Order: sequence, then structure tokens, then C-alpha cells
Amino acid sequence: MEHYGYFRQFHDISLADYHLLTDNLQSRSFKKGTAIVVPGQVQRDLYFVKSGVQMAYLEADDKTYVIDFSYAPALCAIAESFSFQAPSKYFLTCLTDTEMACLPHAQLQQLLDQSRSVERLFRRMIERMLADMVDMHINLRAMTIEERYRAFCSKSPELLHLVPHKYIASYLGIDPTNFSKLFNQVRF
Repeated sequence: MEHYGYFRQFHDISLADYHLLTDNLQSRSFKKGTAIVVPGQVQRDLYFVKSGVQMAYLEADDKTYVIDFSYAPALCAIAESFSFQAPSKYFLTCLTDTEMACLPHAQLQQLLDQSRSVERLFRRMIERMLADMVDMHINLRAMTIEERYRAFCSKSPELLHLVPHKYIASYLGIDPTNFSKLFNQVRF
């Protein structure tokens, strides 16, 4: 029942459909630093985060560009690799020791065909993810670095203590030195 409340934020899924979705999940553990997906690899399983923090990122020009963080109780995936069963263009790595439950792509497809409620749940989760991505693009273009920092701290304050600041700075499009100044000057 650990993800039931999370799922209900998106769709009023019944207990029967919840169990249809979760009864066949397999637990997986990953150590800090483990790459779950690397460029060129297809993500075969969808992950439901139980504990830990993961980071999606790409490397180019000797720089790390952070795309997203995932942590409980969210999903963890390279969305286009999992959805289309195509090679990933970037990395998905565990920043901390991680516990997740996983569901293979083929099994999820069967569940989506079997249950309209599960299908609606995933559609609404994808809609939320798309809206969040649009918001992030707007924030990167229209907000000052302090506004971005404050918005991040309001949404995910726990990550300030779990994620190396250079990665948060990259995610927010802030130079690491400026991020350090913000971290030391702006209080929550």
C-alpha cells in the first residue's frame, strides 16, 4: 500500500486495480553510484522509488547536465527509453543507496490493456510530468537564479542534504559558485 496514496493524487484508482498493478512488482536494490541506465541502453523496467535519490543526466563537453531527480514515492525512468523501448540518450544513476520496485515494460503494457483505470492513471501521471517539464523550461528562462533556487528549496528541500550541490546547480542552470552563495545566504 506504500504507493497507493501517491497514485491517488493522479487518479482515484480502486484497491483492486492498485493490486493488479503492484502485486507483481519485484524489489530491487541499488548501491550509491550504480548506473541504472547508460546511453545506448534500453530501459526495460519501470521503477517505483521506495527509498533513495536518483539522477538523470547527460554528459557533453566535459560537463554534467542534470535533467531530473527522482525520489520516493515517485516513478523513476528515462521516459522516452522506457516508453518507446529505444536506446537512452542519457544516464540514470543512483545518488544514494536505493530501494525500488520494478515492472517490466511488456507487463505494464498488458496491465494498460487490461485495466482502463490503470491506463488512465498512467496517462495522468504522464500529463503531470509534461506539465512539470514545461514549468521547468519556463523557470529556466524567466526566473532569476535566486527565484529558481527558492522554488527548488520549496519543492524539494530534502535534496539539499542528499544531493551534491554541483548537481542541483546544474539542474537549476546556476553556476556552482553562485549556488554556493545562495545556499549560504538564502534561508528557509
